[in-house]
Amino acid sequence: MRSNRTGWLLLSPTLIILFVVGFLPFIYVLWVGFHDWNVFSAREGMFWAGINNYRRLVFDNDFLYSLGLTLRFTIVVVASELVVGYLLAQLLTRDFPGKILFRIVHTIPLMIAPLVVGAIWRLLTVPGLGPLPYYFDHWFNIDYNIGRYADQAFITVVLMDLWHWTPFVTLTMLAGLSALPNEPIEAAMVDGANRWQLFRYIKLPMLRPVILTTMFIRIMDALRVVDEVYMLTNGGGPGTSNRFIGIHIFRVVFPKTDYGYGSAMSLLVLYITIVICWMLFTALMHQRSD
Repeated sequence: MRSNRTGWLLLSPTLIILFVVGFLPFIYVLWVGFHDWNVFSAREGMFWAGINNYRRLVFDNDFLYSLGLTLRFTIVVVASELVVGYLLAQLLTRDFPGKILFRIVHTIPLMIAPLVVGAIWRLLTVPGLGPLPYYFDHWFNIDYNIGRYADQAFITVVLMDLWHWTPFVTLTMLAGLSALPNEPIEAAMVDGANRWQLFRYIKLPMLRPVILTTMFIRIMDALRVVDEVYMLTNGGGPGTSNRFIGIHIFRVVFPKTDYGYGSAMSLLVLYITIVICWMLFTALMHQRSD
């Protein structure tokens, strides 16, 4: 009993901080989401709106487009980073000249703040100044301008995210590959299994917890991407064609000061994130129980 009291006493500062900076703001946003509140409106204060803000979301084409764009971005970057990260991790399990230097250079993007990443890629893509528009024009005769073409802006955002976060996936996959037991792999090789069979039936099942955990983290990060995209595309790219959901909520809450509607959007995005992560968590726990 005394040890339990000591444990709760040691945990109490962390629990208090989580309650103050996590639970209380969530309750406040939940309360605001059921009100109409615009500080520049003719009506002062908050007015009860019930579920009207959530009803608006169903028919808000800009919100639905931003949500769909963010989900598409999340699927593309997470799938791509898992594949590229695994291949690079598999490469790093072998010895080759310059391996240590490659690992250092490959990990550098993880140490750069997202806002700085967006600024770097912004300089790379500025027409008339950045190298990417120059080489695309002189080598491939392509008019590369992310401020004019929405598809180019989306592809550039995907490449920027790959450059920034693939090293994280590589490190997690490398840790998983390094922890795999050699006995099942050696036994399969003795039985004549090829590389694909080793991956499909030996390595992939044992790496499943690592893959699901990595997906868990990267999906949460991708769904809330804001700062690097905002810096790269100057707020979303051509018009609203590349306005991710985080940027769309920012536009509604701050320039338009529609706090009630912005709170409702934030809560819906949080709910979608929780559902996706719960599905991955359930799959991870099922794998461990097996």
